[in-house]
Amino acid sequence: MSRIPVRHWLTVVRLLGAAALAGTAASCSEAPPPVATAPRQVDVALATATTTTNIARLTGEVQAANEAELGFRIGGQVVERKVDVGDKVVAGQVLARLDPVNEENALKAAKAVRLAALGEVEQTRSTFERQDRLMSQGFTTRRQFDQALTAKEVAEARLSEAEAQVALAQDRLGFTELRTDADGVVTTRRLEAGEVVQPGQVVFRLARDDGRDAVFDVSPRFLDQQPTGGVFKVALASDPNVSVTGRVREIAPQADAATGTFRIRVGLDKKLPAMALGSTVVGVLEKSSALVVAVPASALTIVGTDPAVWVVDQATSKVTLRRIAVMRFEYATVMVAHGLEAGEMVVSGGIQALHPGQIVKAAPSAARRAALSSSQRAVLVCHDVGCG
Repeated sequence: MSRIPVRHWLTVVRLLGAAALAGTAASCSEAPPPVATAPRQVDVALATATTTTNIARLTGEVQAANEAELGFRIGGQVVERKVDVGDKVVAGQVLARLDPVNEENALKAAKAVRLAALGEVEQTRSTFERQDRLMSQGFTTRRQFDQALTAKEVAEARLSEAEAQVALAQDRLGFTELRTDADGVVTTRRLEAGEVVQPGQVVFRLARDDGRDAVFDVSPRFLDQQPTGGVFKVALASDPNVSVTGRVREIAPQADAATGTFRIRVGLDKKLPAMALGSTVVGVLEKSSALVVAVPASALTIVGTDPAVWVVDQATSKVTLRRIAVMRFEYATVMVAHGLEAGEMVVSGGIQALHPGQIVKAAPSAARRAALSSSQRAVLVCHDVGCG
């Protein structure tokens, strides 16, 4: 067997190496064909404009709109008490009596003085009339005439004073009876028969029948956040079917020293027999906000420490991550304060693997929901998940 010269082997190796280098260069100069990326299928939803309702619930009690503290206008000893706590009274009814002996004696004395003054007036008038006739005939002096006139005027003044004393004594005798000036219910009693009371001392408290209030103790934050001019719906705690509306008519100017709360009085539009004084009631105040933007809670993500959503450009189907300010969270819904406009489309499902500029495609069910009205979407959701 003949041997191949070494120079021939070197030539072959050189040729093979050149061919390999040429093939490598050719393969490096050719770019790989582009790989088409299919749009990512996601759930989408439209940001909708809506109103929110804040509901505040308070617990309080029914009180009279107007209460009166009653007491005797004169002092004396109580001889009779005719009513007790809880009794209903009418205007002019006697509640209690004082011993009237002193006032009766004072009235008798005043009448006696008036009678004496009346006799003196009659006498001085008769004297004056006689002096007047004599003066016209020239049979008396000016001095006697003037004395008769002065005596008559003094007597008439004393009679006026005596009549005033009689009226005063009659009033004081009437003051021995404590009467109410309005219909109502006795809520407090502070006297018993035999006690001695002072003028103006409060012995009864009367809840008048001219109106009813629902009284609540609220925090300062409630007064800051809720409209005091709103309409309350007040219902019995024991029977919510018994309800009435009312408006705030009074707010305490100062907080309670012990609890730090403010007392508000809600004037009830009607006085219901079932809402007796002292009944526990629940007041509900509803406040509707201005239009806000709502999106599904599943659309919410986060950028750093800020909440955000993926917004879909409806012309190009590309997504953009946008920061938003959240007003509040509700069940399955996020209320957006700003950062998003009503009608914009957001990704509500499949947000975990998105990146800015990525093209997305709405899932069939999501596309149908985004194209429907709010009422139609509610029907569709019920069809998909079942509303019972």
